[in-house]
Amino acid sequence: MRTLLANATVITMNPARDVLDTDILIENGVIADMGPGLAGRPENAGAERVDLSGRIVIPGLIQSHMHVTQSLFRGLADEMELMDWLQRRIWPLEGAHTPETNAAAARLAAAEGLRSGVTAFIDMGTAHCQDAIFETMRDVGMRGLFGKCMLDLGGTDVPAALMEDTETCLRESERLMNRWHMSAGGRLRYAFAPRFVPSCTETLLTRTRDMARANGVRLHTHASENKGECAYVESLVHMRNLRYLHSIGYTGEDVILAHCIWIDDDEIRILADTGTHAVHCPSSNMKLASGIARIDEMLAAGCRVALGLDGAHNHMDALVELRQAGILQKVRTNRPSALSPLQALEMATLGGARALGQEDELGSLEPGKKADLAVINPDRLNMAPRIGRDPVAQVVYQATHENVEATMVDGVFLYRDGKYATLDLGECLRDAESACARILRSPDVAPLFAH
Repeated sequence: MRTLLANATVITMNPARDVLDTDILIENGVIADMGPGLAGRPENAGAERVDLSGRIVIPGLIQSHMHVTQSLFRGLADEMELMDWLQRRIWPLEGAHTPETNAAAARLAAAEGLRSGVTAFIDMGTAHCQDAIFETMRDVGMRGLFGKCMLDLGGTDVPAALMEDTETCLRESERLMNRWHMSAGGRLRYAFAPRFVPSCTETLLTRTRDMARANGVRLHTHASENKGECAYVESLVHMRNLRYLHSIGYTGEDVILAHCIWIDDDEIRILADTGTHAVHCPSSNMKLASGIARIDEMLAAGCRVALGLDGAHNHMDALVELRQAGILQKVRTNRPSALSPLQALEMATLGGARALGQEDELGSLEPGKKADLAVINPDRLNMAPRIGRDPVAQVVYQATHENVEATMVDGVFLYRDGKYATLDLGECLRDAESACARILRSPDVAPLFAH
């Protein structure tokens, strides 16, 4: 299968960070060649030609911290801080999921992701019914790193529907790893995903650490998101949250830590020295009033930082999240130059590829890398006028899902001109409504919403 994308403005994110007016030749899901005039070569006459004149092509956006299972719960847990949000709404809602409702949640997340240029998720998963998420992403054709959410400690009022004993939790996680890691031609990968220190025993954390490293898979958890969470962790382990994780071996190039807001200079150095991936989730952190991560200082220290949407916070537009990331550091530091558009875009592309462990294959548009990309149409009110503008800044500060014309994974257009190749949007929306209604009627959830 050969596809030729002609006449595009390509934000490559290559080592030189080139922005090129060029053609892209794709063969069997991989970028085979790039350069002006490829469309006119006789040897490329048989390729499917897609004219992208006036369009901007970017590497596929990678959502590096997601709760796909929460996509049905938007608008059901507003005006709460983190622990109330979890205990009074999100955990009971998650606990009521069935395989069918989880599949509906995954389809909804995939549809909105593709519509906003997302080609891969790093997902925290759910305690039960995790196969449904894998099955859905396999069928949709998206890429990602997914794991069963693990909770074996109830001191934070974890509902019984989500709690498991340590051995059951580990056995099911191992089963899922053996079933799904490197499946779908390597598109789907597994990560061990303990929720966070307050809901996990040290036994669970250290066992998952050892199992992950014995099997060459990643570790994904939350860290230092909320002041109350941090205080609770310190009361348990008598150390700051990130220092504790470091003390038990939960740092390193195979570790993804979501949020990392309430960390000090020493903890920033730990992240940088160990190559641990921190994931910035600006919309979530603002919505829950959790705080603003010190991204500018983290990048200056050499930390690896990616970008994520997190959970049920009302939107899943990856380009809106990109804008939030680009602007929020300016507010925090009172410096308009803080976090350049190029740095923000790097977090959403190469930063995510590094977190996935696939920087050699993803995150930039170069020959030899996988053809995961998004096509941005700037011929819309929100991006006009174009003349004399920096396309990187336009994408970061101005683009939204309405500008995404197409999203490609492995050289296949999964979303194009408002249509999905592997999803029925009407069915997706009907299933989401039905699944949410079923969850809201469940015995453990209905009393929470009774008026």
